[in-house]
Amino acid sequence: MSVEITKDGGVLVRAPLRMPESEIRRFVLEKEAWILSHIERAKAREKETAPESLLTKEEVRKLAESALQDLPERVRQFAPQVGVTYGGITVRNQKTRWGSCSSKGNLNFNCLLMLAPPEVRDYVVVHELCHRLEMNHSERFWAEVARVLPGWKASRKWLRENGTALMRRMTG
Repeated sequence: MSVEITKDGGVLVRAPLRMPESEIRRFVLEKEAWILSHIERAKAREKETAPESLLTKEEVRKLAESALQDLPERVRQFAPQVGVTYGGITVRNQKTRWGSCSSKGNLNFNCLLMLAPPEVRDYVVVHELCHRLEMNHSERFWAEVARVLPGWKASRKWLRENGTALMRRMTG
């Protein structure tokens, strides 16, 4: 038998088809403390990742305008350090990506980056510029990122811990 806490905080018990209900109830009672503690953990995680509030279209527009000022300047600053050229720079309101780099060297960035700390914006810019050298996430790619931004791991960690909550604020 097994017990699982579902994403919505429910409890799912799996048991063999012919197992007596009394055995299943005994099993659940034995696991009661574990079940309750994991339900509490799930509730706490849900609160941590709940969006502050959805951004209005006007707020998204302002973020995009701000990003169009900020991110191209960061690209101009870091491109020589990476040792690459680049094509056009586009700012979008995306729900799944922080940035991307096309094979032609065009760079795309998420306007939500403006809600992240400056060092995180630097990391995303350098990450995308390094794709001009390596269009993959190989050891050589990460070595280039580290050469330009030795503290890149802290920014990547910040995005992993906070990025989902930011993305969930996007409307539409």
